Formats: sequence, C-alpha cells, structure tokens
Amino acid sequence: MSDEAREPIVRRVVDRLAVRYPDAPRTLIAGIVGEEYDSLDRGRIRTFIPTLVEHSARNRLHREFNGGSLDS
Repeated sequence: MSDEAREPIVRRVVDRLAVRYPDAPRTLIAGIVGEEYDSLDRGRIRTFIPTLVEHSARNRLHREFNGGSLDS
C-alpha cells in the first residue's frame, strides 16, 4: 500500500489508541501501530488491515500498560 493510503489509516488507529491509553507516549503508540501495519501490509486481502492492526497494537499496549492481562 502506498504511503498516501497508509498514513490516514495509521493516524486514525493511533488517535483511537491514544484515547484508550492516555499514559502511553503517542510516539510509542505510533511505533507499535506502524510495526503492526508493516507486518500485515504484504497480505492479499487488505480490507481488514486497519481492524487487525488496531487489535494487535491494542493487545501490545494493554500488556505494557495494564499489567499483562487481556481481560477487556
């Protein structure tokens, strides 16, 4: 996916996660979201990439900022 298509997706996911994890530095959130996006960017079916990226990034942030359990 081109950078022009990637940036709005990443920005929206970062914005949502920044609200959910206010104690996490925005740069950390952006880095995690970028890593998760890059790991999925090579797939053939691209429709669910934003959802999958947000889910994976949220899990990583939850483990780091909420003591590791994924109960929510």
